[in-house]
Amino acid sequence: MDENTLKTLVKLTQEGHLASLEKSINSIDCGSVKAVISTHFGRSGDTLMHYASRHGHLDIVKYLHKQGLDVEVYNNDYKRPLHEAASMGHVECVKYLLQEKAQVDSLKKADWTPLMMACTRRSLAVLELLLAHGADLGLQNKDGWSPFHVACREGSPEVVLLLLQHSQQVWRTESKTGRTPLHTAAMHGCEEVVKILLERQLWCDSAHGALRNGHISVAKLLLEKHKACSTAVDRLGAQPVHQVAVTGQNEALGFLVKELKVNVNKSATNLKLTPLHYAAKEGHVSTILMLKELGADLQIQDAKGRTALHMASIGQHAEAVTTLLQMGLKNSPDSSGTTPRQIATKPAVIQAFCTGLSETS
Repeated sequence: MDENTLKTLVKLTQEGHLASLEKSINSIDCGSVKAVISTHFGRSGDTLMHYASRHGHLDIVKYLHKQGLDVEVYNNDYKRPLHEAASMGHVECVKYLLQEKAQVDSLKKADWTPLMMACTRRSLAVLELLLAHGADLGLQNKDGWSPFHVACREGSPEVVLLLLQHSQQVWRTESKTGRTPLHTAAMHGCEEVVKILLERQLWCDSAHGALRNGHISVAKLLLEKHKACSTAVDRLGAQPVHQVAVTGQNEALGFLVKELKVNVNKSATNLKLTPLHYAAKEGHVSTILMLKELGADLQIQDAKGRTALHMASIGQHAEAVTTLLQMGLKNSPDSSGTTPRQIATKPAVIQAFCTGLSETS
């Protein structure tokens, strides 16, 4: 069959024109009908069943299935029609596909189940249907995320409460990077979800993630009402004050130092890196300036004798180099005898040293 005809079939399916679709398919030679409706289109490899399920056209889903198209047909990412219908919140399509024996926990690429995809929406009816058909709340994708992780990231209190009603222990899970659902909600600033989890005493120290991503109200909730520790270290030995310097969250930095009285020169890890070292390496000029205002020691060195100027040069950040030179930092060697200028490789950074050092000499 010619390409234009196939494109027409896709368009009719997407727009929900069953009568026209049926007429077009009936005009095809009988021996070719199954091959046509089973065609995989484009880079995604979607079939007409995928398009119909994604757009919620139940009548076309039923028609295609009666024409012999399997409800378990998958595209190049192993997505089934159930993934499509669940991710878009199409209740009636989900109900029909499950009734026709679609596998409730089928895995698409990256090991996402229909339930995980449904958690990205707020369709409680779809979630109820999947759970009623035995969807497994304990399954994890390739990153170790469970459906509850996804729900906590999306921030819908109704979805989170529904999942908790189905399993009181659903929150007892960690991703492959050690993130709990509470960490996830805090990192994404989902304050109402954080409150729900804390009310059920599902507590762990998630203030780091909230602060690192600039969600001050969530951090205050964790730090003030639930006694999270503002100086607790993560697995790499860094405190929130170091993490916010890495991400350039100046408001969170001010909150930690001004309100919680965290030491602005606190060193982290065996390398003894300070917030100024981290901000310089990432090239956050505004954070460098704020650290100066907060009283950071501009000349402080890490365990290898490196200053913030070394770190700015390591990160190849010309503007940060210029700023630190203007603040009075020198092109002094570290413990190995290496100067910041020797680390510079990018032309803009080399020029920043040439200009800055000539101005200060």
